Amino acid sequence: MEPPRPLLDVPVDAEGVLVERPNRFLALVDIDTDRGTLPSERVHVHDPGRLHELLYPGNRLLVRRAISEKRSTAWDVIAARYGEEWVLVHSGLHRALAERIIGDMALSPFGPIADVHPEVTVGRHRLDFRITRPDGSVLWLEVKGCTLAEDGVALFPDAPTVRGRKHLEILMGLADRGDSAAVMVLVFRPDARSFAPKADTDPAFAETFYRALDAGVKVVPIVLGYRGGTIVHLQRIPVRER
Repeated sequence: MEPPRPLLDVPVDAEGVLVERPNRFLALVDIDTDRGTLPSERVHVHDPGRLHELLYPGNRLLVRRAISEKRSTAWDVIAARYGEEWVLVHSGLHRALAERIIGDMALSPFGPIADVHPEVTVGRHRLDFRITRPDGSVLWLEVKGCTLAEDGVALFPDAPTVRGRKHLEILMGLADRGDSAAVMVLVFRPDARSFAPKADTDPAFAETFYRALDAGVKVVPIVLGYRGGTIVHLQRIPVRER
């Protein structure tokens, strides 16, 4: 494995223990502070996944105070403990991480770039990036976050995703007209050694995923870790064959 390369500093304010997760976007957490424990604090979960292996009662979390005072929750979940590692569970950081990777020639899987536009509209849908290369050619890029792994295989999605399937179909259409198209999978499980779609969770997504590969859509899974308040680039991993 190549040496870790720092990508993004993400400091936290406290640790805590999950009490329960009433819905996808809310957790009740006993937060440890210098003044004692804040019991059952309402904490925002910025990740729509099921995250059963990470967000379960009794597991330890890293949390950060919210910047906005207008919110109903004063804290955000940043990471959850899994074995000896902290696993990032904040999808709001995905774009910044992708931008750091794209902009670093030593890390980027896409080569030199001339311009990057985030949040671009294609028909009635949006993709994460439109990248223009120095020769004027265009690469369309969608970014997905992955927190689930089993037996060294990173798996996405952990819940059925019609939106994810539609993104793949859009990328196939763009590739068919002659543009480049890709998916960058940010894998937040350092134990992952390969990537695959989770067919038993969403067979339609898995089928579309392999059709997209056959159609020329490039899939780049990149393993990231959370070490000492910094998200680091660890390695690229291969996609498992069908």
